[in-house]
Amino acid sequence: MNYLNLSETEFISSIKENRPLIMGILNITPDSFSDGGNYFNRDAAVKKAFELLEQGADILDIGGESTRPGAEAVSFDNEYERVIPVIEKILEIKPATIISVDTTKSKIAEEALKRGAAIINDISGLTFDEEMKNVIANYNAAAVIMHIKGNPKNMQQNPEYENVTEEVYEFLIKQAEAAQKAGVKKIIIDPGIGFGKNIQHNYELLKNLNKFALSGYPLLVGLSKKSFLGNLLNISVNERENATIITETVAVFSGADIVRTHNVSNAFQMKKIYNAVSNPEKI
Repeated sequence: MNYLNLSETEFISSIKENRPLIMGILNITPDSFSDGGNYFNRDAAVKKAFELLEQGADILDIGGESTRPGAEAVSFDNEYERVIPVIEKILEIKPATIISVDTTKSKIAEEALKRGAAIINDISGLTFDEEMKNVIANYNAAAVIMHIKGNPKNMQQNPEYENVTEEVYEFLIKQAEAAQKAGVKKIIIDPGIGFGKNIQHNYELLKNLNKFALSGYPLLVGLSKKSFLGNLLNISVNERENATIITETVAVFSGADIVRTHNVSNAFQMKKIYNAVSNPEKI
C-alpha cells in the first residue's frame, strides 16, 4: 500500500478496513527511555527494522530524537545523520515499506519524504515548526497530529487541565482543520498519552478513547512501556510488556486504529485475536 498515492477517502478506508494497524517503533537514539542506544548505527537499525516487519509491523516509525520526559532537543545535523541513511537503506531493500518519521523539524520531514517516507509523526501537533504543514502537503504525505502540553523537556512538570478529554480533543480537531486548510489531506490523530499528562489524565483519556475514534480521523495510540503503566503497577520499564499489550488491547476495542509499539510480535497476536472476535466467520 503506497499511502502517498491514496486520496483522503482511500487513505481512511485503507486504515479502517485493516485495523488495527501495527506501527513498530525504531528509535535511533542514545537516550530513548526503552531502547535508547540499542540501534544507534545504521546496520543495527536496519536489521531491527526488518525484524519488526517480519513480526508483523504494518508501518515503521523511525525517530532520531528522544521524546522521553526531560529529553533535550537535538540538532538538524544529528537527527539527519541518524535517520536518513536508515530510511534510504530500508527502502533500497524493500521499496514498499511504509515509513513514518517521528520528527518535529520540517527540514528533516522534507529529507525523509524526498526519499520515500509516507507519514510524518509530529509529537507537537504541527506547532513547533510552522513549515511542517506545508512540507507534508507538498508531498501529499500523511500527518500524525499528536497532543502535547509543553515540550519533552518540561511536559511532565505538573500538567493541569480542567477537562483533559475535552481540551485534548479540541486541540486535535483545531490542528487537523488547520492542517487541512494548508493542504494536508491525510490526517491521523493521537491524544498523546504520556505527553504532558499525569497518571489520572492518561487513564481518563484511555477511558474516553471512543470520543476520538468517532472524530472522523483515524486514531493512533502510543502506550508501549510508558510510565503511567509502571507507576500504577510499580514495575520497571523492562517489566511492562504484559501491561502494554493488555492496555493496547483495551485501546483497540475502544476504537484505536493504529497501535504504536515496541513489541510488534505481541501486538500481532492481539491483532489476530481481535480480528477473530470481530469476524469469527472468516477464521
